[in-house]
Amino acid sequence: MTATDGWEGILDADEDIIWQGRPDSKIAWGASNIFTMIFGLFFAGFALFWMVMASMAGGFFWMFGLIHFTVGIGIAFGTLFYSAFKRGRSWYTLTNKRAFIASNLPLLGKKLKSYPITADTRLEFVEGSPASVLFATEMRRTKNGTTTVKLRFERIENGREVYAKFREVQKAAR
Repeated sequence: MTATDGWEGILDADEDIIWQGRPDSKIAWGASNIFTMIFGLFFAGFALFWMVMASMAGGFFWMFGLIHFTVGIGIAFGTLFYSAFKRGRSWYTLTNKRAFIASNLPLLGKKLKSYPITADTRLEFVEGSPASVLFATEMRRTKNGTTTVKLRFERIENGREVYAKFREVQKAAR
C-alpha cells in the first residue's frame, strides 16, 4: 500500500502527498459557544415558562411549547456537539500543490474539496493545543446574503510542523 492508494484520478501526475491527518474530535469550548449556549438556554427557558403557564389553563395546548423548548436546547448544546461530531468525520491531506478537506457526514454524504496552495496563499497559524492552520477563505450564501468562512486544518496535532510544510509548498510554488 502506498501513500497515494485511493487517490487515483484525484491527484495530478506530478502531485505527491506530504502530510495526512485528522482533527481532534473532542468538544472545544470558546467564547462563541458560551454566547450561543446562553441564547439557547434563554430561548428554552422562555419556552419552559410558557409551557408551565399554558398548562395551568388545562388541556394539551402547552405541548406546542415543546417544539420551542427542543429548539432552544438544540441551539444551546447542538453547536458544541456538532462541531466535535463534524471534526470526528473529517480528514485532511496536504500535497505539494493543494490542501484537501474530506468529510463524511450522515445525510450530507462524502465530500472532498481541494484548495490550491500558491505563492500568494495567505497562511495563518493559530496557536493552541491542538493548533490550527488557516489557508483559504470561501464565500457561502446565507439567507441574508453571503458570509466569508475561513478554511483550515482545524485542531491538528503537530500544528507547527504542518504549518512549516505549508510554507515549504508555498515556497516551491514561487
